[in-house]
Amino acid sequence: MTRPYVKKLSFTLLDSITDKDPVVQEQVCSALCSLGESQPDETLRACEEYLRQHDKLAHPYRAKVLRAMETVLSSHIHELDKDTAGIVILLASSEMTRTKELDCDWQQAASSVLVAVGKRFINQVMEEVLSRFQPGILPHSSVMHTLASLSVSNAFGMVPFLPSIMSTMLPMLGMAKQDALRVVFCCALQHFSESTLEYLANLDQAPDPTVRKDTFAADIFGAYDVLFHHWLQSRDAKLRLAVVAALGPMCHLLPSEKLEGQLPKLLPVLLGLYKKHAETFQISKSLGQILEAAVSVGSRTLEVQLDALLVALHAQICVPVESSSPLVMSSQKEVLRCFTVLACCSPDRLLAFLLPRLDTNNERLRVGTLQILRHIINSAAAQMEVKKPFILSSMRLPLLDTNNKVKRAVVQVISAMAHHGYLEQPGGEVMVDFIVQQCALPPEEPEKPGPDGEELAADSVRAVSIRTLYLVSTTVDRMNSVLWPYLLEFLTPVRFTAALTPLCRSLVHLALKRQEAGADDFLVQYNSNANLPSPFAMTTRLLVVSSNPYLGDGRGAASLRLLKVMHRNIHPLLGQRWETTMPVLLEYLDEHTEETLSLKEWEEKLLVFLRDTLAVVSDNTWICQLSQEMCKQLPSYNGTPQEKNFLYKCIGTTLGAASSKEVVRKYLQELLETARYQEEAEQEGLACCFGICAIAHLEDTLAQLEDFVRSDVFRKSVGIFSIFKDRSEHEVERMKSALILCYGHVAAQAPRELVLAKVESDILRSMFQCFNTKDPALKLCLVQSLCMVCQAMCSSAQASSFQFSRKAELVTQMMEFIRAEPPDCLRTPIRKKAMLACTYLVNLEPVLEEQLQADVIHSCLHSVMALPPEPEGEDGSCQEPLYLDTVCALEDLLTSLLRRNMTPQGLQVMVEHLSPWIKSPRGHERARALGLGACLLQFFLEHLHVSTLVPFHNLGLLVGLFAPRCADTWATTRQEAVGCVHSLLYLQLGYEGFSRDHRDDVAERLLTLKDGLVHPDPTILFHTCHSIAQVIAKRLPSDQLISLLLTMFESLGDPDKNCSRASTVMINCLLKERGNVLLEKVPEIVSVLRAKLRDTQEEHVLPAAQHSVYLLASQHCEAVVSSLLGSPLPFDSHTCALWRALAVEPSLTTQVLGLLLEKMSRDVPFKESRAFLLGSTADRVATLLPLAATCALYEVLSAPSSGTVVLELYPQLFVALLLRVSCTVGVQLPRSLQGKERRSTSPARPARNLDPCSSAVDALQALLLRGGSQDVLRCVELKGGWELLRTSAGHEDGVAQLASSMAKYAGPRLPLVMKALACTHSSVYEIQRVTSTAFLAELLSSNVVNDLMLLEPLLDNLTTRLKDSSASVRRLVLRGLANIASGSPDKVRAHGPQLMTAMVSGLDDGDEPHSLVALEAMVGLARLLDLVEPWDLRLVLLHTTIRIRPFFDSEKVEFRTASIRLFGHLNKACHGDCEDVFLEQVVGGLVPLLLHLRDPQASVASACKFALCMCVPHLECAELAAAFHKYLQEGRSVHFGEFLNSTCKHLMHHFPDLLGRLVSTNLFYFKSSWDDVRAAAPMFTGFLVLHAEPEQKPQVDLEQLIAALQLLLKDPVPGVREKAAETLGRLVKFA
Repeated sequence: MTRPYVKKLSFTLLDSITDKDPVVQEQVCSALCSLGESQPDETLRACEEYLRQHDKLAHPYRAKVLRAMETVLSSHIHELDKDTAGIVILLASSEMTRTKELDCDWQQAASSVLVAVGKRFINQVMEEVLSRFQPGILPHSSVMHTLASLSVSNAFGMVPFLPSIMSTMLPMLGMAKQDALRVVFCCALQHFSESTLEYLANLDQAPDPTVRKDTFAADIFGAYDVLFHHWLQSRDAKLRLAVVAALGPMCHLLPSEKLEGQLPKLLPVLLGLYKKHAETFQISKSLGQILEAAVSVGSRTLEVQLDALLVALHAQICVPVESSSPLVMSSQKEVLRCFTVLACCSPDRLLAFLLPRLDTNNERLRVGTLQILRHIINSAAAQMEVKKPFILSSMRLPLLDTNNKVKRAVVQVISAMAHHGYLEQPGGEVMVDFIVQQCALPPEEPEKPGPDGEELAADSVRAVSIRTLYLVSTTVDRMNSVLWPYLLEFLTPVRFTAALTPLCRSLVHLALKRQEAGADDFLVQYNSNANLPSPFAMTTRLLVVSSNPYLGDGRGAASLRLLKVMHRNIHPLLGQRWETTMPVLLEYLDEHTEETLSLKEWEEKLLVFLRDTLAVVSDNTWICQLSQEMCKQLPSYNGTPQEKNFLYKCIGTTLGAASSKEVVRKYLQELLETARYQEEAEQEGLACCFGICAIAHLEDTLAQLEDFVRSDVFRKSVGIFSIFKDRSEHEVERMKSALILCYGHVAAQAPRELVLAKVESDILRSMFQCFNTKDPALKLCLVQSLCMVCQAMCSSAQASSFQFSRKAELVTQMMEFIRAEPPDCLRTPIRKKAMLACTYLVNLEPVLEEQLQADVIHSCLHSVMALPPEPEGEDGSCQEPLYLDTVCALEDLLTSLLRRNMTPQGLQVMVEHLSPWIKSPRGHERARALGLGACLLQFFLEHLHVSTLVPFHNLGLLVGLFAPRCADTWATTRQEAVGCVHSLLYLQLGYEGFSRDHRDDVAERLLTLKDGLVHPDPTILFHTCHSIAQVIAKRLPSDQLISLLLTMFESLGDPDKNCSRASTVMINCLLKERGNVLLEKVPEIVSVLRAKLRDTQEEHVLPAAQHSVYLLASQHCEAVVSSLLGSPLPFDSHTCALWRALAVEPSLTTQVLGLLLEKMSRDVPFKESRAFLLGSTADRVATLLPLAATCALYEVLSAPSSGTVVLELYPQLFVALLLRVSCTVGVQLPRSLQGKERRSTSPARPARNLDPCSSAVDALQALLLRGGSQDVLRCVELKGGWELLRTSAGHEDGVAQLASSMAKYAGPRLPLVMKALACTHSSVYEIQRVTSTAFLAELLSSNVVNDLMLLEPLLDNLTTRLKDSSASVRRLVLRGLANIASGSPDKVRAHGPQLMTAMVSGLDDGDEPHSLVALEAMVGLARLLDLVEPWDLRLVLLHTTIRIRPFFDSEKVEFRTASIRLFGHLNKACHGDCEDVFLEQVVGGLVPLLLHLRDPQASVASACKFALCMCVPHLECAELAAAFHKYLQEGRSVHFGEFLNSTCKHLMHHFPDLLGRLVSTNLFYFKSSWDDVRAAAPMFTGFLVLHAEPEQKPQVDLEQLIAALQLLLKDPVPGVREKAAETLGRLVKFA
């Protein structure tokens, strides 16, 4: 039985080998391999028979079958019987030689089968193959290929056959005329030779250790003769390469005398092939083998051929290569191997050939030669040992080459030299010098392509050099003595700056090694080497380059680490101190990046470190030498201004520590004479140097400056700054600038107690003579220095008693500078610096005259306020730093002036200067003015001291100026205006006698109103302005009211219309608070109201109009309501505002709401009209009066003041609006309104959409909000319920969400709401019945109905609706009844029979097989099952299970999900006696549930997970339950194949008798319409078979199963065919 069965399975699979899908083909092959795993002999025989019977099967498919056979053979070769092996050998031999045409894959597959069998049955294979290898007859090419492969895979078994094979093959070589066959012979000879060499090399393991090399010599030489003398001359390139590949290993087998005789002919021919072939790998490899063979026999012929060899091999290295080509790179490696062989046998001649070629100017030749040189230095070290000086001297010219490729090759050679001791020879330092030079190349240097277009490799010369230097320093111990202290010489020269980081890292490593070796080795002997930098030069250099620490790959940290390591060589006292200070600096660098580091802070840290170092040394001689070295290095940094600037600061610090005044003056003089004054950065650096030096040497510093000013550089006739004729005017100005800056820094840094005495006599005297300059740079220096001088004067302890006689003159000069600045732009900080100088000057005595003060204020304000607006300047987010600094300077100046006159009059003077700018038509000017005003008021308030109670007589005037700006169009202006009013009110309180820390609740309210001014919405703004006016009204003294009103009336004509309208709001508020002024004007407002609102564009009319409407409606409510309802729809914004005005007073609001409800319900909600054909669907068009009433209701309910009345009318309003929403779903606007809405271009644009349903929903939302149900509103909004309410499809869900939210957040309101809704069951509108049912049904899901004792009446109401004609109503009733499970689970048992009866009847509702009522019944039953009495469940259990079973495979996803989930709940609820009844249903449902885990819908798969977990307890199998628990966790994806495998394993172990039933059920799903389910069914079957015992075979109808699988093999879906093939492979279990 086994053989026919396996044969049938195999044939079934083999019939599908021609499948179009490659994946299916692979699965068929995999299934064949699976059969072979179990029954290798039978499977191989079946494949053999199939191929034999299907002669016409295409070659590609035959090849796949043969590949499968090879796989089986490879795994089970040791289990194969001899007979099967013989059959397979004959088949493979036949397939291999079936056609003379070459089909590589097919014949290769057959050959591979023979090779696989040959690993065990070599004799049988050889017998068959040799039968097709007859003397005198050319063999099939595959025969030779097989023999070659056998020699590779089984050398020990094959080599004994080689003598006979060779003797047979040798005559055939002459018969082979086709190049392709010759190639095969060559490959065979190559592999034969390689196998023989392997055999001979492992004779101790060989089966026949008597085999000798000379056994093959004659035949190999005969073959060699044919290949070399005949075939190598072929024009076919492939054949030539095959010959060359064979000659390499063959030469090792030639007799030594024969090889010696052939070399003179062989080597030139091989070298000649280089010119004929682009791919030279095989030539180079073979040449290397031949050279090794020649050397091994001590050939002398090589000496003769050596020159030709070297020329040819050198050319191969020098050819351009593509580094991405592995074959070319391999070829180069083989060529280099040839050089290694030659280096070992003829080192002198090799070097004599190579080294002269280093002198060539050809890039490729030089790079190639260097590459060879590096290789032989590494690979032939012993032979090159005595040649080191010779090689070193030959590198002289390559070191001078500027080509980057050559440089990189040189670096690589030097690296090899370093490892082998070359650099220790004389001249080795030159190599080190070269490496450092390459490290110093610019990092951004672009690498240009070579002349041949080749791009350089990714590693630049610099990167390679840096790596090489570090590796040589750290890993090559013999290099320590070469590099130390030699590398120190490269630290100070500027040309090596870019190499500092790698140099420092290497030196740190070398120094640490020296320290470990001992103190004597570490200390540098400066005297013995004049080229080494002194300790002072090293310290200066490393400290300066650290000032920009992240340049050059982090040279700051590297320099500091080197400095730390070298402390003993710098000064013996520094070690202990630097151990604590240096790590702090390094840690600071580690904590920052180039972007986050503040260079100013970092420089200060370095200067502190320097000062600390100088203090520790405390040796004047050492400090003077360091100063000298620093001054000496200054010119080195001309190209790096920042570093030079820092060096100046270091010089100042060092000179400050020097005790010798002569030395200090000497170096200061030198600095002044050598400074490059035309460089701005250097001016600053020089000034900083003098300032820092002045801290300790003020007298000497000033004296040196004075001496320089009086020196020959200047001519007295022009003043102290006149100069020689040979200096240009520009140079004069630069020198003046530098000297003035020096004076400024000296004043700023000098000890405060000494400054005042030197200001007028020594410092300012020089500045005054430069004020008439027009040079902007000199001006800036003057102002900047003056700032520093004035600041120093102010900070002096004697400043208060100091009388500055030239104060007014300086202030006037600063004003001239400010006025000279261009009014339309801000390019320089002259304005800022000049105002800062004035700020300091104002604080000095004597006080400025009033006119001068006014001139200062006016000039400074104009210079800043009139500037064009900054980009996006309204919010200040993108303003330029210079502008912001200038504004801050102006604020400081104004507050300094105000401090001099802290009275209401002084404040008013300041504000009067600001007033024109506050009222400017340009927004940015107003914003700037308000900012300054707020600053001044805050300053005045903070510094207010009232000794006697006096009136704040100008409060009204000031409030009137600032208050209207609370509605300015600029948000920043609005915020500042509130702050100004707030400050003014507190000033009033201060003048009334309140303490400064007093907090007034009324005034503080202004701060809370600020938020209302953020948003530009006018309604919010003016409401906030009204509140501000109320605050003002409460705190404004009566005597100030008139001035305030007059000021505000003036503001009605303000250029900013917002401010004008805000004035109106505030005026009305003030009048209302002080009397019934507006009530007297009501008749006039009523008569002109409509005309005003229609004609005017001024929004400040609106508040008055609203007030008028309120008064009118209080007397004539119904008339006003009717009139407003007659307004055109949609209501414009004015009309909406008027409606909202009617909600001011509760009694009025009650009347208005009652009238609107009556208007909304009086008329029908819509009319039906047929637009075109009589048979078309009727359109529902909204009626106008209910629509207008709905819109009006929204406006009234939107008013916050309507809240009280809304609470009283809540039930009526809620139900009316809910039903209004329901009957407007899908209702259209009348055509007249549609067109009007599209054409609307009125300035008073509609506030909302006029859509009938949207209007009703908006009104309902407004009701909830105003009725205290904000949580309901928010909850529905979060769930998207409001959008659902508006749509026909989502209306029910929206109602349910509303009901759920009402139950959760508005429970106490439900009794009256439910009472109002109960009577809607008889409504003539079906949609209203649906809406009310949906609402009531959802209420049952909440326990609140039980708490409110509404459950019974609610159940009765819903039960009466079960007979409603609308299926939607009946469905919602079932949903509501099921909701009891959630809302009142404890009441389910009491109503169990009633609920179960309703649900079961719902399953049979209507004639439609997929009734939505039935779906709702299934969902409801699933919710109720756990809660009903067992007896009630048992009555309906079987009927329900049978009724829902057809839905498992429903085409509708909802029905599949609900039925499967209900099935799970039935399993969960079933217990006691029910289990026996239900077990049969569980077994029947197992297959559908498992297969639907692959359902295309995720909800169905999730339901299956649940149902399976509920079913498994009935099966009473712990292992199966554990597997279900592991794989079927909710929320985790199921690895279906793994899970199904595990499930089938347990099913077959515990329920073997179910096999037949499970398989037959699976067969039903072989025809499923879902691809994944259809693929899962055969997979399920395959796993069942895999885990079933063979004795269960009778349960399965194998014929039916195989036939079904055969059909699936033709399925259009590849995945299904794949699984079918996989299952067929598993059916071998039943063999």
